[in-house]
Amino acid sequence: MRLITFTLALALAQAFLPVSSAKDDKAKNAERLDDAASLLTEIMSAPDKSIPQDLFNKSYCIVLVPGLKKGAILVGGKYGRGFAVCRAAGGEGWGSPAAMRIEGGSFGLQLGVSSTDVVLLIMNDRGMKKLVQSKFTIGAEATAAAGPVGRDATAQTDALMTAEILSWSRSKGLFAGISLDGATLRNDIDENKIMYGQRWEMKDILNSGAKQPAASSKLIAELNKYSSRRTS
Repeated sequence: MRLITFTLALALAQAFLPVSSAKDDKAKNAERLDDAASLLTEIMSAPDKSIPQDLFNKSYCIVLVPGLKKGAILVGGKYGRGFAVCRAAGGEGWGSPAAMRIEGGSFGLQLGVSSTDVVLLIMNDRGMKKLVQSKFTIGAEATAAAGPVGRDATAQTDALMTAEILSWSRSKGLFAGISLDGATLRNDIDENKIMYGQRWEMKDILNSGAKQPAASSKLIAELNKYSSRRTS
């Protein structure tokens, strides 16, 4: 009898484990989406240190990676999870977020660990085509440039005018030689399944008309809020 009771209890516990795990995954996903929204708010509302509004208005897509981890003891590495969002068809509002990962390494005399928030603007159709690939490497497969800072800054240099991607970072720790060149952006299919119930890639989500998950409402609202502003 004890054996039967124990077996039933074990079976019930195992049956409920996936449900509990799924809830935890959804909670973590929702937290990451909120972190991405907060990052956008903090970057865009920083006095004289925000992403220039004219560049934001011209962008095709945005990638937000809160808390990109970097560490180095002679050999450096980076890893982070975030979301890409593109403008909806017709340019009105924003579409649904697609989960992505950014990872890569660097070599040289380095020492330190840091957590850095990263924002990428995809500035043209060429950059957008790279974004919807299963993966691509910044600098090697897509031209990238460090974005200027300041609400009224404009993209005057050839590098900024022709770059497919503009990047900004906000460091929370000390680290030397921060660069995204050589970093690879790739699909985060597991995270997309949490949001959409399907193992979709970015190409299946961005500009596809996929229904926005409820957990992304804050992020989409912030994107629409800052998109409503126009430079003079």
